[in-house]
Amino acid sequence: MTNANLLGPMIVDLTGLTLTNNDKRRLAHPNTGGVILFGRNFKTRAQVTKLIKAIRAIRPNIIISVDHEGGRVQRFKSDGFTHLPSMRELGAAYAHDALHGAHLATEVGFVLASELRAVGVDYSYTPVLDLDYGGSTVIGDRAFAPSAQDVAVLAKALLHGMLQAGMVGCGKHFPGHGFVVADSHVDMPVDKRSLKKILADDIVPYAHLAQDLGAVMPAHVIYPKVDKLPAGFSKVWLDMLRVQLNFTGAVVTDDLSMAGAAMIYPDVVQRVRAALDAGCDMAMVCNRPNDLDTALAGLPKNYARRAHQKAAQVRIQSLRARGLAFNWNELQKSPRYQNALNAVRPYCRNLVQATPAIDPTEVMLLK
Repeated sequence: MTNANLLGPMIVDLTGLTLTNNDKRRLAHPNTGGVILFGRNFKTRAQVTKLIKAIRAIRPNIIISVDHEGGRVQRFKSDGFTHLPSMRELGAAYAHDALHGAHLATEVGFVLASELRAVGVDYSYTPVLDLDYGGSTVIGDRAFAPSAQDVAVLAKALLHGMLQAGMVGCGKHFPGHGFVVADSHVDMPVDKRSLKKILADDIVPYAHLAQDLGAVMPAHVIYPKVDKLPAGFSKVWLDMLRVQLNFTGAVVTDDLSMAGAAMIYPDVVQRVRAALDAGCDMAMVCNRPNDLDTALAGLPKNYARRAHQKAAQVRIQSLRARGLAFNWNELQKSPRYQNALNAVRPYCRNLVQATPAIDPTEVMLLK
């Protein structure tokens, strides 16, 4: 792999609907390897397709991602994008009829991935593998079900549909965010359960799906009976993911601007280095442009060329979408897509909005 093709460990975000000079500078930085798109970056399909082409004109091999689960966490949901059902709705369908529910999850995965690929996105931060314990407002209906086995089955079905469209998924939030009530966007959640209990319940989907996931996102949650650090900064948890669960994909941090990270390390460069040193392959800093610039400058410019980063480089590159993607018009003519859409449509939300609202977290953090 030539130096020109190397990708740095940072995932950056963008200001708006088109690239600013600051966006272009950050994308070109050698420590950048990925970009995450938000609702503020989408107005129409044509616009976001043009934006993605502009990104690739600067960094042809950059990994482009989006937080696109369905339900209330979906960045593109107008101008033809299918507003997909929440994971809890898929869980309810599965509880009513297991065969139909699993098939529905596969079709949702295919629609999700094929629509994103049609505009140039590589992968999405889905599926949520947290269990639905009923107390977490930030997880809530983003979880498939209370049962770890049901979550594993439905997530595998969803991932199968995504892979049919050439896209890998990212399981989150390892080892589990569903039990704690606090929201790591604004607080530091602490889960006081024993390792034995977490292994028996929350870890089960990761054990089942270790070979199916392209990436895993650790939780900004502290599990004090296992380690004093949140999972994304913890060698204990990330070694467990690699060694005991034999996960070989990429480990990608949640946004390091969130309170669950910033309360541990006030300095953003500390956060990035701590996450990478613990075993994460990529570090994400969003919604705070000054912090992002500080983080990019705070890593050595040759970071991606270091010997110990060779394995991480392979994992990062594996997140790229694979196979031929249809453009939007071709996709509409595809029998596979139309069949999936017909299966999914009865469960979809009929929402029409020209410009998606900015996430509450973006309102809190964006400066």
